[in-house]
Amino acid sequence: MSEKTLRIALAQFDFPVGDVAGNTRRIAEGIVHARDVLKADLVLFPELAISGYPPEDLLMRPSFLADCQAALEAVALQARGIVAVVGWPQAAGTVLYNAASVLRDGAVAQTYRKRELPNYNVFDERRYFHVDPDGGPLVFEVKGTPVGVVICEDLWFSEPLADTARAGAELVVVPNASPFERDKLAQRDALLVERTRETGVALAYLNVVGGQDALVFDGASVMADGDGTVHNAAAAFSEQWLVADYLPGARRFTSVQWQEETDESRDGLAWRAIVRGIADYCGKNGFSKVWLGLSGGIDSAVVLALAVDALGAGNVTAVRLPSRYTAGLSNDLAQVQCDALGVKLEAVSIEAPFKGFLAALAPLFGDMPLDVTEENLQSRTRGAIMMALANKFGGLLLTTGNKSEYAVGYATIYGDMCGGYAPIKDLYKTEVFALANWRNRQAGREVIPQAVIDRPPSAELRENQKDQDSLPPYEVLDAILFRYVDLEQSREEIVAEGFDAATVDRMLRLVRINEWKRHQAAPGPKLSLRAFGRERRYPITNRYIG
Repeated sequence: MSEKTLRIALAQFDFPVGDVAGNTRRIAEGIVHARDVLKADLVLFPELAISGYPPEDLLMRPSFLADCQAALEAVALQARGIVAVVGWPQAAGTVLYNAASVLRDGAVAQTYRKRELPNYNVFDERRYFHVDPDGGPLVFEVKGTPVGVVICEDLWFSEPLADTARAGAELVVVPNASPFERDKLAQRDALLVERTRETGVALAYLNVVGGQDALVFDGASVMADGDGTVHNAAAAFSEQWLVADYLPGARRFTSVQWQEETDESRDGLAWRAIVRGIADYCGKNGFSKVWLGLSGGIDSAVVLALAVDALGAGNVTAVRLPSRYTAGLSNDLAQVQCDALGVKLEAVSIEAPFKGFLAALAPLFGDMPLDVTEENLQSRTRGAIMMALANKFGGLLLTTGNKSEYAVGYATIYGDMCGGYAPIKDLYKTEVFALANWRNRQAGREVIPQAVIDRPPSAELRENQKDQDSLPPYEVLDAILFRYVDLEQSREEIVAEGFDAATVDRMLRLVRINEWKRHQAAPGPKLSLRAFGRERRYPITNRYIG
């Protein structure tokens, strides 16, 4: 590193929500490591690193905000011989700001307040934070180089960066807490090109890593030179120190320590996002083991493979729950997959408890014909058994429903929806099949048995039942749902694209009347543009049809 070069260290790590003490230690130790080991002049930490992101209503607790203030002052003491930029929630009287402070010489030197507060999709920052009416750009010097800072959403608007450039910055650091979403990386890189070409500044973009309830943050930090050249992104979902040398004047980066992303495929990134989501949801909530019902179908097979990748085979237990309608092939395929993955497989027949329920209800049901009630009762019997096993032996029960099922209500509340985390709830059925094929290709073997992928999906709750006795082919269903749920298209727009009007009407009605189920569903990782849960929030009681 020459005298003219500015070395920057980016802390692409997980900073768990609410772990103020742990985050404080990690930041303080990180400042020292960046200075003494990485030989950095400037170290950058993610958006709201002290509190974790998103802290939600923790921000309404005065004690929490006081602890964050004390934490910033504590880490500032370590900033000697290096400049650090740290994100935190700054309380100024009754007003709260999403802030990033410049720490140097053992103190807080300057503080920037986020100017653009996202309030869409999963974001609701305006519920908590304010925009400083007197706030503007912040520029500070490191080894004579003027450096600016903007925070996450600020970059998606032209004015904050343009103001920072006009204030003299030639390099701008961008701390982020930007959750994973399919196809977002390409959109982000295009934005970096646009912003650097508008302003001529170089950008060091740092994103946090880790799962937080229904969100997964992918990291994938990146640098962009002043001429618009975007460097290769850092490995997604990977915690690592990223180090680059910046050449002032030329406004150009050279990577020093930078593990690059090698697989930006849609399926590869989605698989890794779910794996990270499972691992962090379990780890941060005190679970080391998981359970799931393994039916011999595609959904539970994919969830099993994901769980093994996240936690290791020894921490996953699969359970077969055969009924009078379960095909022998289903039992066989469940055993084949568990053998391939090294997972323990248990079996509990639901026949006896199911008969017990039927006997208990017989005086009331009388000679009424069998219908969906008995089908759902089987599923609820399975749910009760799986919850009992998780309670008795410890561990988290994973649910195996997909987005197509949740959308149209093809899932049983208190039955197969039982559980604490839903790994594939934001994958349409066709996407579940795609991920199964990707995982087998990636492994070079049948992690998910090909026979599972090839067989027609069935809930196996009545004789010879197939999903598409009740639903259109998944290719058609998912195409309709994607337009209605993800793209928010109207019924008329969907029909105009060539879909059968009666089928569209029936599927959209199912989406509307099953909102109540989705409100009770377990959380699962957001992957799409519009995920059920904290992102797509529709009223249960709703008369609008359109």
